[in-house]
Amino acid sequence: MSQASLYTNEQVANLHQEQFAFLEVSESEHTLYITLDRARKKNAMHPHLLNELAFALHYAKVRKEVWTVVLGAKGNVFCAGADLKAFMGISEPFESSIPAPNGEVLIGRLFPEVHKPVFLKLEGDVYAGGIILLATATYIVAADGVRMGLPEVKRGLFPYQVMAALLEVMPQRKVIDWCVRGNMLSTQEGLDAGLLTHVVPTEEVGSKIKSLIEEIHANSPSAIRLGLGAFDHIKPSGETQAYLNDVLKKTLATKDAQEGLLAFKEKRKPNWTGE
Repeated sequence: MSQASLYTNEQVANLHQEQFAFLEVSESEHTLYITLDRARKKNAMHPHLLNELAFALHYAKVRKEVWTVVLGAKGNVFCAGADLKAFMGISEPFESSIPAPNGEVLIGRLFPEVHKPVFLKLEGDVYAGGIILLATATYIVAADGVRMGLPEVKRGLFPYQVMAALLEVMPQRKVIDWCVRGNMLSTQEGLDAGLLTHVVPTEEVGSKIKSLIEEIHANSPSAIRLGLGAFDHIKPSGETQAYLNDVLKKTLATKDAQEGLLAFKEKRKPNWTGE
Protein backbone atom coordinates (compact mmCIF):
# COMPACT_ATOMS: atom_id res chain seq x y z
CA MET A 1 0.00 0.00 0.00
CA SER A 2 1.21 3.49 -0.85
CA GLN A 3 1.95 5.40 2.33
CA ALA A 4 0.26 8.40 0.71
CA SER A 5 -3.11 6.68 1.19
CA LEU A 6 -2.68 6.16 4.95
CA TYR A 7 -4.18 9.58 5.71
CA THR A 8 -6.30 12.02 3.73
CA ASN A 9 -5.42 15.63 3.01
CA GLU A 10 -8.40 16.69 5.12
CA GLN A 11 -7.15 14.71 8.14
CA VAL A 12 -3.74 16.40 8.17
CA ALA A 13 -4.98 19.91 7.32
CA ASN A 14 -4.90 21.10 10.95
CA LEU A 15 -1.64 19.39 11.90
CA HIS A 16 -0.47 22.18 14.20
CA GLN A 17 -3.65 21.93 16.30
CA GLU A 18 -3.24 18.18 16.82
CA GLN A 19 -1.92 16.60 20.01
CA PHE A 20 1.09 14.37 19.45
CA ALA A 21 2.16 11.89 22.11
CA PHE A 22 5.58 10.97 20.74
CA LEU A 23 6.58 13.79 18.39
CA GLU A 24 7.18 17.52 18.51
CA VAL A 25 6.25 19.26 15.26
CA SER A 26 6.82 22.84 14.13
CA GLU A 27 7.04 24.71 10.84
CA SER A 28 9.25 27.63 9.85
CA GLU A 29 10.49 29.16 6.60
CA HIS A 30 9.25 26.35 4.34
CA THR A 31 10.64 23.59 6.57
CA LEU A 32 8.71 21.13 8.72
CA TYR A 33 10.66 20.19 11.84
CA ILE A 34 9.83 16.84 13.46
CA THR A 35 11.45 15.64 16.69
CA LEU A 36 11.16 12.14 18.14
CA ASP A 37 10.02 12.71 21.72
CA ARG A 38 10.33 9.35 23.45
CA ALA A 39 13.76 9.75 25.01
CA ARG A 40 13.01 7.67 28.11
CA LYS A 41 12.49 4.70 25.76
CA LYS A 42 15.47 5.70 23.60
CA ASN A 43 13.02 6.84 20.92
CA ALA A 44 12.20 3.22 20.11
CA MET A 45 9.55 3.04 17.42
CA HIS A 46 6.19 1.54 18.22
CA PRO A 47 2.92 1.52 16.24
CA HIS A 48 1.53 4.87 17.35
CA LEU A 49 4.84 6.70 17.02
CA LEU A 50 4.98 5.44 13.43
CA ASN A 51 1.36 6.52 12.92
CA GLU A 52 2.22 10.02 14.11
CA LEU A 53 5.30 10.12 11.89
CA ALA A 54 3.28 9.00 8.86
CA PHE A 55 0.66 11.67 9.67
CA ALA A 56 3.26 14.47 9.88
CA LEU A 57 5.04 13.34 6.72
CA HIS A 58 1.78 13.22 4.76
CA TYR A 59 1.24 16.84 5.79
CA ALA A 60 4.74 17.65 4.49
CA LYS A 61 3.97 15.88 1.22
CA VAL A 62 0.72 17.70 0.43
CA ARG A 63 1.48 21.11 1.92
CA LYS A 64 2.87 23.23 -0.93
CA GLU A 65 4.43 25.67 1.53
CA VAL A 66 6.67 22.88 2.93
CA TRP A 67 9.79 22.45 0.81
CA THR A 68 12.01 20.47 3.17
CA VAL A 69 11.72 18.27 6.30
CA VAL A 70 14.12 17.90 9.23
CA LEU A 71 13.86 14.94 11.62
CA GLY A 72 15.72 15.09 14.94
CA ALA A 73 15.40 13.34 18.27
CA LYS A 74 15.54 14.11 21.98
CA GLY A 75 18.00 12.33 24.26
CA ASN A 76 21.39 10.74 23.59
CA VAL A 77 19.96 7.91 21.44
CA PHE A 78 18.43 8.97 18.15
CA CYS A 79 16.50 5.71 17.82
CA ALA A 80 16.95 2.26 19.37
CA GLY A 81 14.92 0.53 16.66
CA ALA A 82 11.55 -1.14 17.11
CA ASP A 83 9.85 -1.43 20.48
CA LEU A 84 9.15 -5.15 20.23
CA LYS A 85 6.95 -5.20 23.32
CA ALA A 86 4.66 -2.60 21.78
CA PHE A 87 4.46 -4.50 18.48
CA MET A 88 3.45 -7.59 20.48
CA GLY A 89 0.58 -5.66 22.05
CA ILE A 90 2.20 -4.50 25.31
CA SER A 91 1.63 -0.76 25.28
CA GLU A 92 1.92 2.26 27.55
CA PRO A 93 -0.87 4.81 28.11
CA PHE A 94 -0.65 7.95 26.01
CA GLU A 95 -2.76 10.87 24.84
CA SER A 96 -2.84 11.68 21.14
CA SER A 97 -5.38 13.08 18.70
CA ILE A 98 -3.74 11.39 15.70
CA PRO A 99 -6.17 8.88 14.17
CA ALA A 100 -5.28 5.34 13.15
CA PRO A 101 -4.03 5.10 9.55
CA ASN A 102 -5.89 3.45 6.71
CA GLY A 103 -3.40 0.58 6.48
CA GLU A 104 -0.05 -0.56 7.85
CA VAL A 105 2.81 1.94 8.10
CA LEU A 106 5.92 0.75 6.25
CA ILE A 107 8.79 2.76 7.67
CA GLY A 108 10.97 2.16 4.63
CA ARG A 109 8.47 3.97 2.41
CA LEU A 110 7.74 7.02 4.56
CA PHE A 111 10.61 9.29 3.48
CA PRO A 112 10.77 8.30 -0.22
CA GLU A 113 7.08 9.06 -0.72
CA VAL A 114 7.32 12.61 0.65
CA HIS A 115 9.00 13.63 -2.64
CA LYS A 116 10.78 16.46 -0.83
CA PRO A 117 14.29 16.56 0.69
CA VAL A 118 14.30 14.97 4.16
CA PHE A 119 17.17 15.75 6.53
CA LEU A 120 18.17 13.64 9.53
CA LYS A 121 19.75 15.57 12.37
CA LEU A 122 21.78 12.71 13.83
CA GLU A 123 23.16 13.71 17.21
CA GLY A 124 22.81 10.37 19.01
CA ASP A 125 23.45 6.69 18.40
CA VAL A 126 21.05 4.69 16.26
CA TYR A 127 20.37 0.97 16.25
CA ALA A 128 18.43 -1.79 14.50
CA GLY A 129 15.27 -0.59 12.73
CA GLY A 130 16.29 3.01 13.30
CA ILE A 131 18.96 2.52 10.63
CA ILE A 132 16.23 2.45 8.00
CA LEU A 133 15.64 6.14 8.70
CA LEU A 134 19.26 6.83 7.74
CA ALA A 135 19.06 4.68 4.63
CA THR A 136 15.93 6.37 3.27
CA ALA A 137 16.43 10.06 4.15
CA THR A 138 17.87 12.44 1.54
CA TYR A 139 20.59 13.91 3.75
CA ILE A 140 22.03 12.61 7.01
CA VAL A 141 24.10 15.17 8.90
CA ALA A 142 25.77 13.29 11.75
CA ALA A 143 27.68 14.48 14.78
CA ASP A 144 31.18 13.04 14.73
CA GLY A 145 31.34 10.16 17.19
CA VAL A 146 27.79 8.78 17.00
CA ARG A 147 27.57 5.04 16.45
CA MET A 148 25.29 2.87 14.33
CA GLY A 149 24.51 -0.78 15.03
CA LEU A 150 22.51 -3.71 13.66
CA PRO A 151 22.26 -6.16 16.58
CA GLU A 152 19.26 -8.14 15.31
CA VAL A 153 21.17 -11.40 14.69
CA LYS A 154 22.26 -11.33 18.32
CA ARG A 155 18.56 -11.47 19.29
CA GLY A 156 17.54 -14.24 16.89
CA LEU A 157 16.17 -11.77 14.34
CA PHE A 158 17.34 -10.30 11.03
CA PRO A 159 17.12 -6.70 9.73
CA TYR A 160 15.14 -7.54 6.61
CA GLN A 161 13.64 -4.13 5.83
CA VAL A 162 16.82 -2.33 6.84
CA MET A 163 18.83 -4.59 4.52
CA ALA A 164 16.64 -3.70 1.54
CA ALA A 165 16.95 0.02 2.26
CA LEU A 166 20.70 -0.19 2.82
CA LEU A 167 21.20 -1.88 -0.55
CA GLU A 168 20.00 1.38 -2.13
CA VAL A 169 22.87 3.38 -0.62
CA MET A 170 25.69 0.96 0.34
CA PRO A 171 27.71 -1.74 -1.50
CA GLN A 172 26.09 -5.17 -1.30
CA ARG A 173 28.94 -6.94 0.51
CA LYS A 174 29.18 -4.24 3.14
CA VAL A 175 25.44 -4.53 3.77
CA ILE A 176 25.54 -8.31 4.12
CA ASP A 177 28.62 -8.18 6.37
CA TRP A 178 26.94 -5.65 8.66
CA CYS A 179 23.70 -7.63 8.83
CA VAL A 180 25.29 -11.01 9.62
CA ARG A 181 27.94 -9.76 12.05
CA GLY A 182 25.69 -7.30 13.85
CA ASN A 183 28.58 -4.98 14.61
CA MET A 184 28.82 -1.23 15.20
CA LEU A 185 29.86 1.32 12.59
CA SER A 186 31.62 4.59 13.36
CA THR A 187 30.64 7.84 11.67
CA GLN A 188 33.71 7.61 9.43
CA GLU A 189 32.77 4.09 8.37
CA GLY A 190 29.19 5.22 7.74
CA LEU A 191 30.43 8.13 5.64
CA ASP A 192 32.83 5.94 3.65
CA ALA A 193 30.07 3.39 2.99
CA GLY A 194 27.63 6.01 1.71
CA LEU A 195 25.19 5.72 4.61
CA LEU A 196 25.90 9.23 5.94
CA THR A 197 26.14 12.31 3.74
CA HIS A 198 27.89 14.69 6.15
CA VAL A 199 29.85 14.30 9.40
CA VAL A 200 30.62 17.42 11.43
CA PRO A 201 31.41 18.30 15.06
CA THR A 202 28.33 18.11 17.30
CA GLU A 203 28.07 21.87 17.67
CA GLU A 204 27.98 22.32 13.88
CA VAL A 205 25.17 19.87 13.02
CA GLY A 206 22.42 22.50 13.14
CA SER A 207 24.34 25.10 11.16
CA LYS A 208 25.31 22.57 8.49
CA ILE A 209 21.67 21.57 7.99
CA LYS A 210 20.68 25.23 7.84
CA SER A 211 23.24 26.00 5.14
CA LEU A 212 22.16 22.99 3.05
CA ILE A 213 18.49 24.00 3.36
CA GLU A 214 19.29 27.56 2.29
CA GLU A 215 21.06 26.21 -0.78
CA ILE A 216 18.14 23.93 -1.67
CA HIS A 217 15.53 26.63 -1.10
CA ALA A 218 17.26 28.78 -3.71
CA ASN A 219 16.11 26.21 -6.28
CA SER A 220 12.65 25.42 -7.64
CA PRO A 221 10.60 23.45 -5.08
CA SER A 222 8.30 22.26 -7.87
CA ALA A 223 11.17 20.87 -9.94
CA ILE A 224 12.64 19.15 -6.87
CA ARG A 225 9.27 17.65 -5.89
CA LEU A 226 8.66 16.27 -9.38
CA GLY A 227 12.24 15.07 -9.68
CA LEU A 228 12.16 13.19 -6.39
CA GLY A 229 8.80 11.75 -7.35
CA ALA A 230 10.34 10.45 -10.59
CA PHE A 231 13.30 9.04 -8.66
CA ASP A 232 10.93 7.21 -6.31
CA HIS A 233 9.01 5.84 -9.30
CA ILE A 234 12.06 4.21 -10.93
CA LYS A 235 13.20 2.54 -7.68
CA PRO A 236 11.89 -0.85 -6.47
CA SER A 237 8.28 -0.59 -5.34
CA GLY A 238 6.93 -0.65 -1.82
CA GLU A 239 5.91 -4.28 -2.35
CA THR A 240 9.42 -5.29 -1.26
CA GLN A 241 9.05 -3.56 2.11
CA ALA A 242 5.61 -5.13 2.62
CA TYR A 243 7.00 -8.60 1.88
CA LEU A 244 9.94 -8.12 4.23
CA ASN A 245 7.62 -6.86 6.95
CA ASP A 246 5.74 -10.16 6.70
CA VAL A 247 9.00 -12.15 6.87
CA LEU A 248 9.96 -10.26 10.02
CA LYS A 249 6.68 -11.29 11.65
CA LYS A 250 7.45 -14.93 10.80
CA THR A 251 10.93 -14.59 12.29
CA LEU A 252 9.52 -13.18 15.52
CA ALA A 253 7.53 -16.40 15.89
CA THR A 254 10.62 -18.68 15.79
CA LYS A 255 12.07 -20.29 18.92
CA ASP A 256 15.42 -18.63 18.22
CA ALA A 257 13.80 -15.20 18.24
CA GLN A 258 11.96 -15.91 21.48
CA GLU A 259 15.19 -17.18 23.05
CA GLY A 260 17.22 -14.23 21.74
CA LEU A 261 14.83 -11.64 23.12
CA LEU A 262 14.61 -13.44 26.47
CA ALA A 263 18.40 -13.70 26.70
CA PHE A 264 18.72 -10.00 25.93
CA LYS A 265 16.22 -9.19 28.67
CA GLU A 266 18.04 -11.47 31.15
CA LYS A 267 21.47 -10.16 30.04
CA ARG A 268 22.91 -13.58 29.16
CA LYS A 269 24.17 -15.41 26.10
CA PRO A 270 21.37 -17.02 24.04
CA ASN A 271 21.16 -20.79 23.53
CA TRP A 272 20.37 -21.17 19.85
CA THR A 273 18.56 -24.26 18.50
CA GLY A 274 18.06 -23.23 14.90
CA GLU A 275 14.29 -23.55 15.26
